[in-house]
Amino acid sequence: MAGFGKLLIFLGALLVMAGALMLFLGRTHLPLGRLPGDLLFRGKNTTFYLPLTTSIVLSLLLSLFLYVIGRFRR
Repeated sequence: MAGFGKLLIFLGALLVMAGALMLFLGRTHLPLGRLPGDLLFRGKNTTFYLPLTTSIVLSLLLSLFLYVIGRFRR
């Protein structure tokens, strides 16, 4: 049961760090979410937004970050 408690504490700390990062990035005015290639369709009563380019960029950055971490752990 102690292992589960540690996991919950770790996940809580991870969520706090992710929230703080989102607050910080919101103040930097980065164009994430407004990159060329992000699709936005506005209809009369509806709006559809698909951040395609932003998703690809974030995926590449996260993959590179995890690759570098994997290389240092060896």
